[in-house]
Amino acid sequence: MTDSPESLSADRPDHRVWLDPVGNGVARVTWSSDLEQASFEDASGAVRREVERALGDLKQVRVEALVDPDDEVGMRIATWAGLHREGVLRGIHGVGDDRSDRVVFARLDSDVPIFEPGGFRGLLNSFLPRKRAIAQMLVRDPDARVLLCELTYKKDWDLPGGVVEVAESPRLAVSREVEEELGLDIPAGGLLLTDWLPPWGGWDDAVCLVFDGGLRPADTTDVIVRQLREIRSAEFCTLEQVRERATDFTARRVEAALATALGQGGPAYTESGY
Repeated sequence: MTDSPESLSADRPDHRVWLDPVGNGVARVTWSSDLEQASFEDASGAVRREVERALGDLKQVRVEALVDPDDEVGMRIATWAGLHREGVLRGIHGVGDDRSDRVVFARLDSDVPIFEPGGFRGLLNSFLPRKRAIAQMLVRDPDARVLLCELTYKKDWDLPGGVVEVAESPRLAVSREVEEELGLDIPAGGLLLTDWLPPWGGWDDAVCLVFDGGLRPADTTDVIVRQLREIRSAEFCTLEQVRERATDFTARRVEAALATALGQGGPAYTESGY
């Protein structure tokens, strides 16, 4: 963090934390770079006291801090001062080619105190890693062909399914996606495969859960009602066709899940299909 002019801050010689009014009951807390050289307990305690003073005596409704994402000590100080991590403001600091990002931390006057269980859990939840979850369904016909979808937004084919929404069960999510995309009411069966997907093509890493959609008649495709915005077509495909139409990692995932569905000892867990 960088020094900033005193405004709401107390006037004492050893003060290394400042509060600046942003407006509408919002203050921004900053601290001097030498504070980060102090012990972690002293540094986070100094910032926490100013945050509490702002939300208490000074009647602010929100206190925020903008921290350089490369400043690991600064981010730890903000967190253990009781500020929740909210996200990243991209390119907000500097000018021209020297612009950089800042991580936003904040605490509201309505937040549960951090010494209470719910408050501490909420604090942890704001900065612990989160992974994207994808739920897919393996639907087979009597010839062991697999239902694949030709998608409108990418060239390769894929299993039906999609991203699991916040606070949504993956099992319910995949049935929802199949109904929305294909108009098929297929309750998800058991979990066939957990496949970890590394960062790829602009995506962060994710976990893909493949559920069993069971055995369906070959003419199931005749009753499909496609969601035209996302689905161009859907067909039962042999493994050879899967390898031709899907990406290599999707083909590996399908083969692994199909082996489990057919009782051939497929793996329970893979990474990019391996």
